[in-house]
Amino acid sequence: MAAGIETRHARACRSRSGGRCSCEPTFRARVWSQSDGKRIMRTFANRTEAETWYHDAKVAVRQGRLNGGTETTVREAGAALVAGMRDGTIRNRKGQPYKPSAIRGYERCLRLRIDPELGDRRLSDVRRRDVQDLVDVLLADGLSGSTIANTLNPLQVIYRRALKREEVTTNPTTGIDVPKDEERRERIASPAEAVSLLAALLEEDRALWATALYAGLRRGELRALHAGEADLPAGVIRVRRGWDDEDGEIEGKSRAARRTVPIAAELRKHLAAHKLRTGRSGDELLFGTTTTLPFTPSTVRRRALKAWKAGKLSPIGLHEARHTFASLMIAAGCNAKALSTYMGHASVSITFDRYGHLMPGNESEAAGLLDAYLTRAVGQNAGQ
Repeated sequence: MAAGIETRHARACRSRSGGRCSCEPTFRARVWSQSDGKRIMRTFANRTEAETWYHDAKVAVRQGRLNGGTETTVREAGAALVAGMRDGTIRNRKGQPYKPSAIRGYERCLRLRIDPELGDRRLSDVRRRDVQDLVDVLLADGLSGSTIANTLNPLQVIYRRALKREEVTTNPTTGIDVPKDEERRERIASPAEAVSLLAALLEEDRALWATALYAGLRRGELRALHAGEADLPAGVIRVRRGWDDEDGEIEGKSRAARRTVPIAAELRKHLAAHKLRTGRSGDELLFGTTTTLPFTPSTVRRRALKAWKAGKLSPIGLHEARHTFASLMIAAGCNAKALSTYMGHASVSITFDRYGHLMPGNESEAAGLLDAYLTRAVGQNAGQ
């Protein structure tokens, strides 16, 4: 099998009829993989790049680092990925099953955005420029940077798996330029504002919003919370699961999601009143529409917006209420590790990344903390 570099001219180029080249030719380099009986080809814009790849590829083929690639297409690999995620044979990097919502998100990204552009391409034929072109198309369609990054997630998983299985030799999803969204701060309520927001709500909704504001539970965790897990005598909420609209009760977002959160006095009074009013106990859903049916977030939010509008208060969302809990704990002096545990973050680095700007850390604060400590320490030594 011939191997080497071929100059490829445009169809309208004069060189095809014996004249001088009138186009910008490309250069196709090819080598033969004896191990799998396939020809490996790449096309480049200039001869120098083609020659460099050609010489490197010959060495890589001899060393077994380059092969003819797989016949599997991106669409086929995507379908296999989703199927494996659903039956549990494909897990995330931590070895945990993918959540139903994550699986649906991956399937949607593949079907709506990746497959129309790359679905028919062989995995081994996709280049970094192809993925970058996809990003540029999505950006031109008005998608945000975070949405584009999420779109690439299933493609990145596909290629990580393909590399480990030696189906491809390069990962075209690395080094892609994805625009970052403008940083925005989530709304955070002050302590006094949180009290006012709760007071304006209907009685039936106060405990739910108070648990978001003063315990920081995620929306799915609030929907799945059993009455018995809000343990008033012990003074803690035991978070054990979340809720998925299609699958019902599901395991938490990570192992760290299973946690124990302290009940502050301000929260205790709302929970006690709610339990007394509803009579909920044991495995019954604490905030459910019924004892077995979780609340509908849109309905709860609609009632809250109406109440806050009547009270001329700035509204807040359940996720923003979670941010408020974090800010209140930081202001109260809770250390980052403890806060990370209460928030259910997989690592303390997530807590620092998300809430570091709220933590004491500027020069004057640091100096003040050190001065106060030294004053206490020196005073204690002097008194001995």
